Amino acid sequence: MNVTLKSEAPDETPGLSGPAGSVVFISAGQAWAPLTAMAKADLRQTLSLWRLVWALSVFDIKLRYRGSVLGPFWLTLSTAVMVLALGFLYSQLFHIVLAIYLPFISLSLVLWSFMSNLVAEGCTCFTTQETMLRAMRMPLSIHAARVVVRNVFVLLHNILVIVLVFLILQIMPNKFSFLLIPGFTLWLIDGFAICLILGALCTRYRDVPPIIASLMQVAFFVTPVIWSPAILQHRGRIFLETWNPFFDLLDIIRAPLLSTPISPTIWAIAMFYSTILVIAAGLVFIHSRARIAYWV
Repeated sequence: MNVTLKSEAPDETPGLSGPAGSVVFISAGQAWAPLTAMAKADLRQTLSLWRLVWALSVFDIKLRYRGSVLGPFWLTLSTAVMVLALGFLYSQLFHIVLAIYLPFISLSLVLWSFMSNLVAEGCTCFTTQETMLRAMRMPLSIHAARVVVRNVFVLLHNILVIVLVFLILQIMPNKFSFLLIPGFTLWLIDGFAICLILGALCTRYRDVPPIIASLMQVAFFVTPVIWSPAILQHRGRIFLETWNPFFDLLDIIRAPLLSTPISPTIWAIAMFYSTILVIAAGLVFIHSRARIAYWV
């Protein structure tokens, strides 16, 4: 907020009368420097309150499956059934050996489920916390971090499906598996950024969530989740790698677990898209942070 004190005769300009006949003009400040400083302070507070983020995420999981016998393992069971059904079906349709296709489909479905749920819940990370936003003062970015951590917990439950498939087929990790660490770190950063972007946009424009849901459905079919990218090996795989960010982000996690070397091009494109996403998240959060409480 900008406050300007200007000496004028009281009858010349209407306003708030200050000392010695001056007039005080109050206007909303739009300078990027103070907005950026407040956004950085918000992110630092969220980082310092990581225990609260953890506790809120655990509470969300318990609340979601309250009264259930298996709790979040119901999702694990449904994922296992989906993996088995699609594995047997599409291995026949695509003429792929089941022992090769089953690890691929299990990894793809579990990782895509994490990605799509993160996007869907990121759209409502602020609107679903309307009561908390209005009742107490706390950093806004903590709600985006809460969505990311909560979905990581769900992913940990679904990883049991992958572990079971790998144990049955006797697939062991190799040297490429260590690339999983930087890949998943990039996923966490991107997930936090997408929650900040979609959370702000969907709070301001309530028509955006169904649009995002429709786009994710289309992305599921044009991304190699249930079909292997090897099908396009000689028919436009370069186009797939360049213009489908979901493929690159998915492959930096899936390929190491399948003991497949990752092309440096895929890593470069994934880093490029992630950089754009982080910059966009910073700009959106700086611009909209002060307005989110009024939009919910």
